[in-house]
Amino acid sequence: MKDFCVNRPRGIAAFLLLTICISCTDNTGVTPPAPTNDVGIKETTLGKVLTDASGKTLYFFAKDVAGTSACSGGCLDTWPVFSKTISRLDPSLNSADFGSITRADGTTQTTFKGWPLYYYKNDAAAGEVKGENVGTVWFVAKPTYSIMLASAQLVGNDGKSYTGDYKEGTGVTQFFVDETGRTLYGFANDKKNTNKYTKADFSNDATWPIYTAELKDLPSTIDKSLFSVIDVFGKKQLTYKGWPLYYFGSDNGVRGATKGVSVPKPGIWPIVNLDSPNAPE
Repeated sequence: MKDFCVNRPRGIAAFLLLTICISCTDNTGVTPPAPTNDVGIKETTLGKVLTDASGKTLYFFAKDVAGTSACSGGCLDTWPVFSKTISRLDPSLNSADFGSITRADGTTQTTFKGWPLYYYKNDAAAGEVKGENVGTVWFVAKPTYSIMLASAQLVGNDGKSYTGDYKEGTGVTQFFVDETGRTLYGFANDKKNTNKYTKADFSNDATWPIYTAELKDLPSTIDKSLFSVIDVFGKKQLTYKGWPLYYFGSDNGVRGATKGVSVPKPGIWPIVNLDSPNAPE
C-alpha cells in the first residue's frame, strides 16, 4: 500500500499529459492546412505578380487608367473580373492598396492601387502569364510598378481633345503613368539627363513636380536600360531616354488626367511613351 501511494501522483501526471497531447490533434491525426491568402504573390517568368488564392495571375488593363473598367461585353469572356472581399493577404501586401468599384452592370470588382483586376482565360495553370502585353494594353498586375502604361484620350487644360501628335482631334494615345495612374510628362526644353526647368529653391516644383520614384517594376514592353536617375539640387529625378520625368500640378493627382499637354501650348510638355524620341544632347 505504501508503494502504491508513493507512485500514484506520477501515474496521474502521465495520464493528464497524455490527455492533453491527444486533445492537440484532430480525430484524423492530420494537421489542417494553413489558410490561403485572398491575394498572394507568386514568382513567375515575369517576376513577382499578384495572384488569387489558387495562384492564378491577375492583370491590369491600360484603358482602365481612370479607375473605372473599360472592359465589358465580349471583353469579359476573355478577361473575367476578379471580385473578392479581401480578408487575408500575402504579408508583403498592404490592405490599404485594395478597394473595389461597382461596375456598370451593378457587380463589384476588386482594385489594386486603383487598377481594376482581371483574370486571363488562357492562363490554365497557376503562375502562367500568357496575358502579358495582349493587344499592347493588358499587363500582369505587379505589386510595385514604377511605370505603367495607360491608353486614353488626351484632354488638355483648355478642355480640348488632342491626338498623340498634339493636334486637335480624338483618338486613344498610350502614355506613361505612375503606379496609381498619374500621368508623366517631359519638357521640350530639357536636354539629355538635364533638367532645365526646376529652380534651385524648388519654388516652381508645385507646377511641374519632378518624378522621384525609385525604379522597380515595369511592363515587359519597356526597356529598363532606357531609364536613369539624375540629381536635381539634391533630389533624385527619374529619366527615360534622357528625358527627365515630371507630373503636372494642375492634374491634381487625378488618375489619367492629361491637362499638361496643352500648357502653355501643345507640345511643350508632351506625354512620354515608348515612341518618345531620345532627348537631345
